[in-house]
Amino acid sequence: MSDFTGLPDLALRSNRGSVLAASDESFEERENLINPWEPKFSPETFGPKGQEYDGWETRRHRGPGHDWAIVRLGFAGVIRGIVVDTAWFKGNYPPHISVDAVRAQGYPTVAQLNTMKWSQLVPRSAIGGDAKHEFPVSDERIFTHVRLNMLPDGGIARLRVHGDAVPDPALLTGLTVDLAALEHGARTVGCSNWFYSAPDNMLAPGLARNQSEGWETARRRDDGNDWATIKLAAQGIPEVLELDTSNLLFNAPGAARVLGIDHDGGGPLPPVTDPAWFELLPRTQLQPDTPHKFRLTVRRPATHVHVDIYPDGGIARLRVNGALTPAAEAALTARWNQA
Repeated sequence: MSDFTGLPDLALRSNRGSVLAASDESFEERENLINPWEPKFSPETFGPKGQEYDGWETRRHRGPGHDWAIVRLGFAGVIRGIVVDTAWFKGNYPPHISVDAVRAQGYPTVAQLNTMKWSQLVPRSAIGGDAKHEFPVSDERIFTHVRLNMLPDGGIARLRVHGDAVPDPALLTGLTVDLAALEHGARTVGCSNWFYSAPDNMLAPGLARNQSEGWETARRRDDGNDWATIKLAAQGIPEVLELDTSNLLFNAPGAARVLGIDHDGGGPLPPVTDPAWFELLPRTQLQPDTPHKFRLTVRRPATHVHVDIYPDGGIARLRVNGALTPAAEAALTARWNQA
């Protein structure tokens, strides 16, 4: 597994991505490409178009040309790597693929996108059936859309576009925003345990629909407690904290504590015992299946937060609402405007 696969999937449906168009979807719908779950398969489940697959599948080409699908990224950002997964497509996968990308302003139509200049991120590459194919990307530019090309046709189960989300500063500056939102570029940088589900789930858009869409740890059998450290989207001043235990009926933490730190990025974060960390929320009792909101009395710039849960359990969503500092606004604007 490549290092980039641990980064957020910028194209994921649950991260607000969508498949805008495809050249053909005679057998299976294009929308399946960005489903959040692993591809599923039930043998001998035949519909009117043949064996049913959990992916995108096109008809057989009988002439020139190739099939393609355009995906609008849920999070604009820098793409670090792409995964093309042909799970369960064993005799009907494309022999080659390529991937292009473009950065577009606003909300262009497919016709408008087709007139733009696309950049090739993955050149024509051979792939096999029933396998995940990982392609690292080194382009530092920000992109908003990708185009997956099947050469010439066939079936692909999933397209994953891993990278670093880069938010449009025009939508953040001068406002109260969620500094811990995945879509704004926040990330989990440390965690004690993610046995059941990953801590980045806490930072995802929208509400968790079930336990699997939050962060949940294994049961502890010692005297310690679980924790997660989150790098905020940028330096900001937290004002309202939300710890949501929705759907966690019998495995919510008994209590939580939240610390903050303003770290300039020079070297690793100090341990939480270091006096540079300050308390945003003291150890506070939590209830199961409840969105808890706390107005903070400490108003200090922070670049990271550290969440302790006692002793273990799960958090559906973490929100750190606040305002960017002037320095953070300037840095985000410079990054967004970088060619």
